[in-house]
Amino acid sequence: MAIKVMIVDDSLFMRKMLRDILTEEGYEITAEASDGEEAVANYRESLPDLVTMDIVMPNKGGIEALQEIMAYDASARVVMCSAIGQEALTTAATEAGAKAFILKPFNPELVTRVLREVVQG
Repeated sequence: MAIKVMIVDDSLFMRKMLRDILTEEGYEITAEASDGEEAVANYRESLPDLVTMDIVMPNKGGIEALQEIMAYDASARVVMCSAIGQEALTTAATEAGAKAFILKPFNPELVTRVLREVVQG
């Protein structure tokens, strides 16, 4: 059974890049979101096994969305995606419950390794 993933990023290009990497590895993309508000609503609807979450987004940022998802489902597995140079934000995300980080630009091998580790617990 494929692992269900929700991809959250305000960049359509980044969502497509992740979608391509993940579907090639056998993951099932069950939802996407372009901001934190959409992410929280879509999480509650689709209940994915795993979430990739951009940190900096309009309307509601990734850390705030992460906090809301964790409050709704304490067992949620969320992997934050951030650009280099956002160390303070990654610390805040860890404190909010993020399971791991993937740096942008995406390296397909790193993405799949990190997600596999998070899924295996």
